Amino acid sequence: MTTVVASVLLVVFVVLLAVAIWRSVRIIPQATAGIVERFGRYHRTLNAGLNVVTPFVDRLRPLIDLREQVVSFPPQPVITRDNLVVGIDTVIYFQVTDPRAATYEVSNYITAVEQLTVTTLRNVVGGMDLEHVLTSRDQINTELRKELDEATGKWGIRVGRVELKAIEPPSSIQDSMEKQMRADRDKRAAILSAEGNKQSAILNAEGERQAAVLKARGESEATVLRAEAEAKAQAARARGQAEAITTVFRAIHEGNPDQRLLAYQYMQMLPQIAQGDANKVWIVPSEIGKALEGIGGLVSSIGGQSAAAPPASPAQSAAPVPPPRPMPDPSAPSARSGTGPQLDPPLGRHAGLEGWLAGRGGPVDDGAIGNREGGSVPGAGHAGTSPFDDDPSLV
Repeated sequence: MTTVVASVLLVVFVVLLAVAIWRSVRIIPQATAGIVERFGRYHRTLNAGLNVVTPFVDRLRPLIDLREQVVSFPPQPVITRDNLVVGIDTVIYFQVTDPRAATYEVSNYITAVEQLTVTTLRNVVGGMDLEHVLTSRDQINTELRKELDEATGKWGIRVGRVELKAIEPPSSIQDSMEKQMRADRDKRAAILSAEGNKQSAILNAEGERQAAVLKARGESEATVLRAEAEAKAQAARARGQAEAITTVFRAIHEGNPDQRLLAYQYMQMLPQIAQGDANKVWIVPSEIGKALEGIGGLVSSIGGQSAAAPPASPAQSAAPVPPPRPMPDPSAPSARSGTGPQLDPPLGRHAGLEGWLAGRGGPVDDGAIGNREGGSVPGAGHAGTSPFDDDPSLV
């Protein structure tokens, strides 16, 4: 019996010893802290790692997280200075720096931080109007952090950051703000469009002005160049005409033409003078009388020779008369001879011309005109006493 009791007591002692050892050893995780109370009073703070406490005497409170924590609070109604109610969501980043103060200075530090944030937020936002609140989030965050950090310092809590997650004004205010913003954007768009049109008109005007200036400058230069070219062309033509006149004049003087050649040239020019439908009266130059006096003897001698020749047969009289050959060039060697140019032999007799040269007289007939206005040739000198016969072929 004594052995059985001793065995039971030994087992109980071993169990009690194991329980005491188990309760005396505490393992604290990293970034956490434990508060040890002895007989209900604060004894010490357990840090991360293996810790030994007195069993059945020391009590370990729930572990405290030492990491930075993020807490998002629900929207809180806040009244602005212009009496508008807005809902503001806040996010707080805080960290426990003193586990003892966080345990004994405040019953629930998370709830305390939330309520302190709400009151501080209402104090800060209550001094601003809605527009200032919407555009001054950084200022509100800085003031909230400063107030919360001062108030939570004695709780062993450090507030790192405070952010306003959302600011929700009333629906009517939102509609008004949207209309105002839309009107402001439309105004800016109209201003930008007007400025763009203005710049475009200015650029177009400058481009047109430059184009007109360049066009006028080009036309001016082209006109100047055309005028210079025309002047050069006229000068060249004048020089050519001068050289031609000089050449002709020199050839005439070097050829030394006699009176018979000049008379023959006058006779060839008479049909050209009478040409034209509007010609009614044509005047024979006075010099033609003296020229014809020189040629009269030649024509008479030619007529005598033609009369002494045997009469032509009917076949020969019916043959066509070839046209007269052109006058030789005065510049040719034959024209520059001492006796003057030789006339071509006549191809036939001209009764009217021979009668006029013989002095028979007669009226002047303008055959080319057809009005048969006859009369003596004015300004003909000695030839005026011997008028032309009425012979259209002479004209």
